[in-house]
Amino acid sequence: MRLVPHPFLTLALLLMWILLTGFSPGHVLLGGLVAILTSRAMLSLKPEPARVRFGLPMLRLAVIVSADIIRSNIAVARIVLFRPRERKSGFIHLPTELRSPYALAVLAIIVTATPGSLWVQHDARRHIILIHVLDLIDEEEWVRQLKHRYERLLMEIFE
Repeated sequence: MRLVPHPFLTLALLLMWILLTGFSPGHVLLGGLVAILTSRAMLSLKPEPARVRFGLPMLRLAVIVSADIIRSNIAVARIVLFRPRERKSGFIHLPTELRSPYALAVLAIIVTATPGSLWVQHDARRHIILIHVLDLIDEEEWVRQLKHRYERLLMEIFE
């Protein structure tokens, strides 16, 4: 068994530690120890290997998400600046066909990184995701867009 079973994770944790605490011999030593111990602790989780298909769907997803984040930033700014009392926030229930934990994690990142929406909960038994929306006008439209824009591509990439 290797001392550092996940070298990229160890390096990323060490770099993050140094960025957050500053560069000094003591912080580098302590950060290195924490990074190595955390990397070794990951062995007990035994995550299943990710099956990722690189290619056009991944590129399309990146472009769509980038455009959606920019568009959502503008929409949220308009809501906050020009009509803060008119908005109606609410929750939507998104039934999902995604089963890969990696695809679900990427969807959680996309939803949360897009201004105006937040991943709240995942019911793994019923395969339903609860999402909070800042300006909820049409729940069915949100569900349709999330499934069409993200879920379909994530299934191509991860499943």
